[in-house]
Amino acid sequence: MHILVSACLLGTPCRYDGASKRNPALDRLTAQGHVLVPVCPEVLGGLPTPRPPAERQPGGRVVNREGIDVTAEYRAGAEQALEIARKYGCTCAVLKERSPSCGFGQVYDGTFTRTLIPGSGVAAELLSAHGITVYGESQVEELLERLEEKA
Repeated sequence: MHILVSACLLGTPCRYDGASKRNPALDRLTAQGHVLVPVCPEVLGGLPTPRPPAERQPGGRVVNREGIDVTAEYRAGAEQALEIARKYGCTCAVLKERSPSCGFGQVYDGTFTRTLIPGSGVAAELLSAHGITVYGESQVEELLERLEEKA
């Protein structure tokens, strides 16, 4: 199975701060024969690395800490991530939690105070709306269990 994965979780230094958040638990998916397809919707949308942190605002806009609206870049990157998922036949994704792009279930509230609220990032929302099951990086074990049940 091909699984879409936030590139930062695979060790690519593409986060807003120029770092990665490699998640070794993903190695188990590869060991089981799954193909991990890396994407960074923010980079795909044309944003540089590093870049100012951004958060989703009420109403769905994405604004960076400098007050610049980057919604168009986030939407463009989400569309490209969806296109890549379709190209490779990905039916599920493992994405970086709390991100304004990849977060699923919880995101920061737009005040830059590290306050979490229910919600999803732009790419996670789009992927989910198109039938791709989204998991956060803390749910890799759950995904592994589901894949083992299907085997």
